[in-house]
Amino acid sequence: MTGRLILVRHGQTFGNVSKRLDTRPPGAALTDFGHEQARKYGQSIAGKPPSVLVSSIALRARQTAEHIALATSSMMLERDGLQEASAGDWEDRTDKEAHDGFTAVYGAWHRGDLDAQVPGGETGRSVLDRYVPVLEQLREQYLFEDDPRDVVVVGHGAAIRLVGGVLGGVDGAFAADNHLDNTGTVELAPLAGGGWACVRWGTFVLPFQGKGSHTLDDPIS
Repeated sequence: MTGRLILVRHGQTFGNVSKRLDTRPPGAALTDFGHEQARKYGQSIAGKPPSVLVSSIALRARQTAEHIALATSSMMLERDGLQEASAGDWEDRTDKEAHDGFTAVYGAWHRGDLDAQVPGGETGRSVLDRYVPVLEQLREQYLFEDDPRDVVVVGHGAAIRLVGGVLGGVDGAFAADNHLDNTGTVELAPLAGGGWACVRWGTFVLPFQGKGSHTLDDPIS
């Protein structure tokens, strides 16, 4: 039995509370509530510690991972490439125009236009090009057929949904509409011969199509 790749969104941050587009590392810290969310998530998987725990380079992801490491006694690593999709020229903004602009580009990615670009930021393709190789390396190093332990990766909402949706073959409209709560997860099961199957998306389990949307006020960062 092979473990799963579990992509975990970080706990609540001060940027989330202010609805600030906060994508450039190191970024905002966790709130007190965010620290509590991270502790609770760590406790929830303490009975099944991961084979490895990996964090993005952003402060909020590292802080979240530290709580998980403490609860699970897991080895913690930090990897570049797992940071949030860049807000580019909209970085640090809280206004509707900036949020609507990012949402429009992000929606285009989920409709298959991976070359759509955030002004001054990234394309969907560039997010995948930096993110997916890290996951494939973790798969090669830590996910084995006779080892049921999971690999836990702490990252960011928009990037997790894009990568999880593309790798897991999830319908783009579902992936765009169903945001992740802080410390929510997307779980990918490795397939024999390569590839992934998405088996959990937040509170949803297979099949995902036809499920209702769960829209949050802070879908990214």
